[in-house]
Amino acid sequence: MELSKINRVYFVGIGGIGMSAIARYFAKRGQVVCGYDKTKTILTEALEREGILISYLDETSALPGTFLDNDEDTLVVYTPAIPKDSKILNHFKDKGFSLKKRSEVLGIISKGMFCIAVAGTHGKTTTSSIVAHILKDTGYDCTAFLGGITSNYNSNVLFGENNVVVVEADEYDRSFLTLHPDVAVITSMDADHLDIYGDKSQLEESFQLFAGQLKSGGQMYVHEGLPIADSSSYAASATADARAENLKVEGSKFVFDYLDSKISIKNLSLMLPGRHNVENTTVAIAIALQLGIEPEKIKQAVASFKGVKRRFEYIVNNDSQIYIDDYAHHPEELKACFDAVRQLYPDKKLTVVFQPHLFSRTRDFADDFAKVLSTADELLLLDIYPARELPIEGINSQYLLEKIKLADKQICSKDFVIQYVKQTTPELLLTVGAGDIDTLIEPLKNTLNNA
Repeated sequence: MELSKINRVYFVGIGGIGMSAIARYFAKRGQVVCGYDKTKTILTEALEREGILISYLDETSALPGTFLDNDEDTLVVYTPAIPKDSKILNHFKDKGFSLKKRSEVLGIISKGMFCIAVAGTHGKTTTSSIVAHILKDTGYDCTAFLGGITSNYNSNVLFGENNVVVVEADEYDRSFLTLHPDVAVITSMDADHLDIYGDKSQLEESFQLFAGQLKSGGQMYVHEGLPIADSSSYAASATADARAENLKVEGSKFVFDYLDSKISIKNLSLMLPGRHNVENTTVAIAIALQLGIEPEKIKQAVASFKGVKRRFEYIVNNDSQIYIDDYAHHPEELKACFDAVRQLYPDKKLTVVFQPHLFSRTRDFADDFAKVLSTADELLLLDIYPARELPIEGINSQYLLEKIKLADKQICSKDFVIQYVKQTTPELLLTVGAGDIDTLIEPLKNTLNNA
């Protein structure tokens, strides 16, 4: 389906962070945009304020009349997370509408554009957001579809006037194989989504296939150590092609030098803490230099990047309390987050509220989760957020709790967390997870600010 022939778009699962970005894109272009999601959220309410009609009822009767019968100019975008028995989804299938996954639509949009695609089991949202910010802030410009709300722009989609597009290349359901980038990044290839892939070898095979999608003459950047041929490496190490060196913490910022075979940029200052974020920034700098952007402009852009919502986001930060929220939901992400917290606040007692995401992920990585969570000082563990899954017998938060070697640990509800924080006012609080744990952010913020 050609972009120029699309006049109406319906999104089944419009509230997803990636889906909503594309919905905003089509609305900006002037197309008629509507959608369905099962729950009203801050994001869907924002879309409604922007003029997008959203239904929260999975019934054909809830569809606008213009979407009842098929029309060649109508596109239906759906997320794989939508249940197969969805009445709205099956209506569109039965009527023969043109149905595309989000990733396929990104392929349609980016066709004919200079595409920068960022892939990886973790790190892709922050990395793609830094790339897009540098291009925007330096005046190079770009359009961008991001998997998070950037703090600088308060949006998950950026609109540019040139032919450059930055996209997240999602490995879930092998979605990224619809893209053909000019520049590609692979941040990580840790085992994940084993409900889709079965084992790590098949996940790695998919990343190899993604690398093969690179356009002729394109540039591939991979984190040092990943088994991808014909690529440039990056890392905070002395042996990578593009590297960060002389890392140090100054206040709440990380300061480092960028080096490659041609250039060095000294004393870059990054608001995002953590070695992993320094590495994400390193590859973004390498891409910006490849595009011909001046080093001094890049340095200024890096210093002004404020991060992404729910990626090491400071919710409360004062002399008596620090509250950070993070989207981490894989053991490697948790470890990176915990390491950054400890580097910044080595002497503070760390209270962690964690919501496991998916029964299958909890089962597959229980020992790894337990190892990382055991490094907290105090743990409040919520029930597993099921997302798209049905329960797995024997896999629950109690199963995980028993593996965690920590004296101060307990399973609790979200209401209990709010009351507990009110009573104890922890000096360093961290909420982590990818489910609906974000509904705790405002109550906990208000509780701590009024303590």
